Amino acid sequence: MNWIDANGVALRYQLLGDRGPVLVLIHEMGGTLESWDRVAPELAKTRRVLRFDTRGAGMSEKIVGEVSLGQMAADIAALLDALDLAGPVSLAGCAVGGGIALRFALDYAERTAALILINPAIDAEPDARDGLIARGTTLCAKGLRAVEAGSLDGGYPEQFRLRDPAHFAEFRARWLANDPASMAALFRMLASTNLFPELSAIKVPVLGLAGVHDPLRPPSYVRRVVETIGAHLVIEVDAAHHVPDQAPEIITRHIGAFLDRMERANERVPA
Repeated sequence: MNWIDANGVALRYQLLGDRGPVLVLIHEMGGTLESWDRVAPELAKTRRVLRFDTRGAGMSEKIVGEVSLGQMAADIAALLDALDLAGPVSLAGCAVGGGIALRFALDYAERTAALILINPAIDAEPDARDGLIARGTTLCAKGLRAVEAGSLDGGYPEQFRLRDPAHFAEFRARWLANDPASMAALFRMLASTNLFPELSAIKVPVLGLAGVHDPLRPPSYVRRVVETIGAHLVIEVDAAHHVPDQAPEIITRHIGAFLDRMERANERVPA
């Protein structure tokens, strides 16, 4: 792993692969670059894969005050510049990571080749906003354990925990190690976010991946996001909210096939 100061924030990152197009992996709220451990190595066999701890997460610099999707998208642009990764990149984001990927595509359209949206979180219903802000307040006062049940029971239900108890135990411990203030800032950010009015401006290929057991961003929500962008593919997978952790082989296959199709199509377009 490596660290770099980009866009005024210290970010931990890993760049895998030594050839091919660039794919940026953006983890969910509460996740880290390890959220992609079961996906990144296989994808890196045919392309360069960049994954990182977003600001406030893992071992990247923590958030002080407020944060926005625009800042987090700018972090990616600065990280790409610092690593001299020129040209359009594809981005895959899970949950809030999907929101960051969309914000990047809106703010840096010329640098975006394609999007993979996995249970993307891009808004909050009016009646849920106060709850998100209250959860952030509880986090700051009592820590992650105080909101564990409300956050993980739906996102990582028992049926997926039982498939690999040791892996879930590691996931849970890593999740509990999050910085409460940074997580609270992300909850406040999500409470004030709504990307739907801007989505029609996105003109790149999009793949939606929806966990059929996700009560937070169910397949109907993923379809609404993707269909607001345009006529793009949505695939339902046997997972809940933490899809890269719960269905890694399936989404690795779908992401790889989607990017291969897109790259072959680009090769056929005359210069």
